[in-house]
Amino acid sequence: MSLMEILDYSGVAVFAATGALAASRKELDLIGFLFLAAMTGIGGGTLRDIILGRLPVFWVLKPTYILVCVAMGVLVFFTAHLFESRYRLLVWLDAIGLSAYCVMGAAKGLAATGSPTVAIVTGTMTAAFGGILRDILANEPSVLLRPEIYITAALAGAAFFTLALKLGAALWLASMIGVLLAFGVRGGALAFGWTFPPYKARPGRDPDDVM
Repeated sequence: MSLMEILDYSGVAVFAATGALAASRKELDLIGFLFLAAMTGIGGGTLRDIILGRLPVFWVLKPTYILVCVAMGVLVFFTAHLFESRYRLLVWLDAIGLSAYCVMGAAKGLAATGSPTVAIVTGTMTAAFGGILRDILANEPSVLLRPEIYITAALAGAAFFTLALKLGAALWLASMIGVLLAFGVRGGALAFGWTFPPYKARPGRDPDDVM
């Protein structure tokens, strides 16, 4: 199994676990666990393949990805009660999945188009979309609406992976740089509350002032 395949399966498995953990928070049945696990695990990669025109999408060509999601859903269904703080576990697993998937998505975008810009976009999108879809389906507060850095972590991982490859780094080294950077940024945001300054609304102008 190649390094890219390891990252791909790892990203799917970890994101599937976060989907199943979201199902446990909502006290769904086993089918609900499997559904959320699958949607979260393959959601980002599916969107990536559709945008890149890689059809059929990856899990149709290799149904093993669906089996990985099913296995994670079943595993979490029988073990979720062992974790006292399931939401905290969910966000840390999400950080791991994001780190693996931003590199995987960038690699596939670069292979399909040769464009570093497209690679960075597909890497960021692949890493973020599964978590966004999970939160929408589970009716959880979206990761995008939390103050801690999220999208930026995926963007940084995808960008530095792509840059390292373009500078001639070996695939394993570029992948390590991207994964560790993405996890470092997202992990730091979770552990220390790293944020960017938010936009501050200002009072509108008085209509009389524009006459």
